[in-house]
Amino acid sequence: MLTQALLVDDSRSVLNFLKRHIEAEGLVEATTFLDPVEALACAQERAFDLVLVDYEMPHMDGISFIRTFRRLPGRADIPIAMITSRQTDDVKMEALQAGATDFLPKQPQSVEMTVRLRNLVQLGAAVRKLNDRAAHLASEVAVATRKLGEREEEIILRLALAVEYRDNDTGEHTLRVARYSRIIAEQLGLPARLCRDIYLAAPLHDVGKVAIPDKILLKPGRLTEAEMAVIRTHATIGERILADSSCELIRLGAQIAAGHHERWDGAGYPSGLKADEIPIAARVVAVADVFDALTTRRPYKEPMPLEVARGYLVENAGRQFDPACVTAFLSRWDEVVEIAGAPRTIPLPSAEALLAPSQESAAESSSDEDTPTEAVPTA
Repeated sequence: MLTQALLVDDSRSVLNFLKRHIEAEGLVEATTFLDPVEALACAQERAFDLVLVDYEMPHMDGISFIRTFRRLPGRADIPIAMITSRQTDDVKMEALQAGATDFLPKQPQSVEMTVRLRNLVQLGAAVRKLNDRAAHLASEVAVATRKLGEREEEIILRLALAVEYRDNDTGEHTLRVARYSRIIAEQLGLPARLCRDIYLAAPLHDVGKVAIPDKILLKPGRLTEAEMAVIRTHATIGERILADSSCELIRLGAQIAAGHHERWDGAGYPSGLKADEIPIAARVVAVADVFDALTTRRPYKEPMPLEVARGYLVENAGRQFDPACVTAFLSRWDEVVEIAGAPRTIPLPSAEALLAPSQESAAESSSDEDTPTEAVPTA
């Protein structure tokens, strides 16, 4: 690839000489401008490897040109030589401070100019190769990082589905809670990255249930107080499983697992946290989890109608739930209804479907200690 040079001088004869001289060895393609303003406009749209600019020009002198050129995106490292017959220390210092790389004497037949031009062409080509290499490496790193993130996300979601399948034959509860949680997080105005992370980490809220005995977890009837005490340990166990991970998503999952049964009024478990003491991600998932538990069929209850479940959230905002989370959830009620009304039996989704932030078919909920026979969360 030819080195691309930008030549700017208000003298057409000087421009023609520079163009012939710099292109003589067939390694450079030069673009010339008499007007520095037009040259800058071109430089905004087109990349150059080398710039030669006159010092004394109408409308804009060479130092102002260099200063403006350096402010253009991606132009910080391009070699720039200023052509001038005024080789005073003051001019040189001002030009260097503006971003000049070198100076060329305004003497067409100067041996010094020939040597300096050759060096500048070589420098421009080297900088371009270095930048191309850096861009290539950055692209490779971005691709590798994206693939790593995708694998991380898939592992998290499949782990959550594995837990869900212990007491539910479709895993739909996990996916619906994720989508409900994203709605709430977005409506709260949380940063986009945090909304995404809550969506991905929300399915880990019940990971601690892997340690609950089947005779309790799969019991078709209402749990005794002793059994409730056992199943409530899943919050602490989930936090223990996920805590201290090097993965940011899993650490967020630990917060959610530990806090999604805390209550706004402080009457929840396992730590009795209240109000803003409860991590925001856990407060978000608490609303999503209970709503889905209320509105889905369980071995011990029929699903609650959506409007009745909506009323339950409103009634318990400020007691069981963060009122801001309830308001955020209900503000996109049409989307909630769409997710809740999705088909109740679906095959295990592909990784692409799991990672898609769409409102596709979500899934049947697992049995939940927050949903007793009367379908009113009490624990």
